[in-house]
Amino acid sequence: MASKDMNKQIGFFLLLTAILTVSCNRKPEKKVFGPIQPNIQARQEKTQPYVPVDQSPMDMSYFPVDYPILKMNGSDTTALVARVAYSRPQKKGRPIFGDSLPSLVHYGKEWRLGANEATEIEFFRPVNIQTITVPPGRYVMYCIPRQNEWTLILNTNLFTWGLHMEPEKDKYRFTVPVQKQEPSSDFFTMLFEPADHGARLIMAWDDVKAILPIRFDP
Repeated sequence: MASKDMNKQIGFFLLLTAILTVSCNRKPEKKVFGPIQPNIQARQEKTQPYVPVDQSPMDMSYFPVDYPILKMNGSDTTALVARVAYSRPQKKGRPIFGDSLPSLVHYGKEWRLGANEATEIEFFRPVNIQTITVPPGRYVMYCIPRQNEWTLILNTNLFTWGLHMEPEKDKYRFTVPVQKQEPSSDFFTMLFEPADHGARLIMAWDDVKAILPIRFDP
């Protein structure tokens, strides 16, 4: 009986020794990893830790054109007349003007002339627009677009976001014709151009533009 038990123990130890020998001689498997994907969000947070860049960046246009540069160069021969601050949404393949969805800007509905904060225009001297004399000051500027004309409105409800104009604060309204343009403009754009007896404020997006004539004494 004791001999059988000893044989079992010897067999067990021989089996254990064989298993350990095989395990020690086996080479570890090499793990294969796929390509490492960069953490884009973490990278963006690292490069822009405070406020991300807005998809509709804010811009500013002056008349005379590039007035701050002219001033710094000492070549400003005309005093500052006007400045417009606005945000610049992008078309991104979307239909822009139309009667209903999916158009981004609907005919007959108020539009902020940009994105984000309300667009603001500031006059630094009296100007004449159509038959109206507009005194110096800062105004919110928004629009009611239609297929053939835009109604442009100056309003005194400053420092607002989106369309919170308070119609009772509307001061002036001007209607201007719409023109087709080629090439089209991917980003909404507002800029001043010199004109006889004043300037023109051009507002352009997609294949459409409207022009507001502004007159002032030299």
